Amino acid sequence: MKLNRRQFLLLSSLSTVGSGVLTWTLIHQNGRKQLIDSVTAATPPKKNLLLRFVSVADTGTGAKGQYAVAKAMTLYHQRNPYDLVVLAGDNIYNNGEIEKVQAVFERPYQDLLKRGVKFQACLGNHDIRTDNGEPQVKYPGFNMNGRRYYTFRRERVQFFALDTNGNADWQNQLSWLEKELSSSDATWKIVFGHHPIYSSGVYGSNSEFIKTFTPLFKKYGVQLYINGHEHSYERTRAIDGTTYLICGAGAGNRPVSRSEWTEHSTSNLSFAAYDVYPDKIEVVAIGTNHRVFDRGVIKVS
Repeated sequence: MKLNRRQFLLLSSLSTVGSGVLTWTLIHQNGRKQLIDSVTAATPPKKNLLLRFVSVADTGTGAKGQYAVAKAMTLYHQRNPYDLVVLAGDNIYNNGEIEKVQAVFERPYQDLLKRGVKFQACLGNHDIRTDNGEPQVKYPGFNMNGRRYYTFRRERVQFFALDTNGNADWQNQLSWLEKELSSSDATWKIVFGHHPIYSSGVYGSNSEFIKTFTPLFKKYGVQLYINGHEHSYERTRAIDGTTYLICGAGAGNRPVSRSEWTEHSTSNLSFAAYDVYPDKIEVVAIGTNHRVFDRGVIKVS
């Protein structure tokens, strides 16, 4: 019996019942069609997985956009457990008032916090408008432990959190960063801060940051830089060994374009998730419809 296309697709979808539903959708992005899968099905256990974490930024509004992304993060956690979130700044809008932390952090992410998920934050430009961000630096839920820039390690992955604001202690911070990078024996070195280095969004690339950071990243083998500030998602190809990923559509969104080094960009409300292995990092970007709209691989340098 010959099946037409609709009958074939229907039977194929029914065959997945009992092992989770995997939905496929054809989207048109940046002039080309891509087949992207949903995250309604759990990912099977993966061999040699060192760490799974997610990142999100520009979140602290307490409005429906933040709750929609938080809900997607919670569903992803249920299917693909993780215990770490990189929170890349602008944690409390509009002026970093710590008295709002329950409304814009503890309540939206209560399900994740109850499950022991740890948020590691850095300061954004909105965060320093009140007391230069010091209340957030000391707030236990952001795990900054009183430091505006700091490092922590998970397995063979070392993270370096930066204060990228204009009034940062740049001289000491850059000396600290080079010292920490040079002494690290981690397989994976991941830096995160609020402001972009490469960007096709509203603010664009930061030429001073390119001059300051990219030589250090190349010299010491930083494979990934994560940031917000742009209220969009953008993943670059590896530039001198470093992938630059913007995940600033955690509560609101703005337009984003493309550049010659862009692998994928969109203004969709979203977060990014990372599966870290000894030899690669698999990146997925997930929207509030719970669908994966971008996939990428970062190779160990």
